Amino acid sequence: MRRIWTAALLLLALAGCGVQPSEVADGGRAPTGVASGVTLYFVDAEGGLVPQLRETDRLGSISEALSLLFTGPGHSELSTDIPEEAPRQVVVTARPDRIELRVPLAFDELTRTGIDQIVCTALGVHVQSGGSTDTTAVLQFTQTTAESKVERSCPLTG
Repeated sequence: MRRIWTAALLLLALAGCGVQPSEVADGGRAPTGVASGVTLYFVDAEGGLVPQLRETDRLGSISEALSLLFTGPGHSELSTDIPEEAPRQVVVTARPDRIELRVPLAFDELTRTGIDQIVCTALGVHVQSGGSTDTTAVLQFTQTTAESKVERSCPLTG
């Protein structure tokens, strides 16, 4: 009887546990690399957007990047089209195809370049985090008018 049990156990061990091999599953794109900081977009003397690396030793979140953007360009020759007294908290809702940004400003408080600064900074963090380059940003402003919702891509990523 002992031999039968030993043979049965051996047979079960050789048969495996019934798990069948599966095909390779796609895990999506790999992260784009280690970040020494976050890229913020400011305005040069000619009024064009210019990327500026803010060394933070990590990429951080979109919300954190926008908070840094709202603090201004620091001691550089760059400027900003975002009001200096603007609150720094932006509510971010990220979806695969778009990022919604609820900014604490009215539409008329920002120029087109100021809007582009916010959009390019948010989408830059999204892409560097492994997100799609086809993603757009939707800005929602504090007032409820026809202009209170703007959908845009970064003009620098053509």
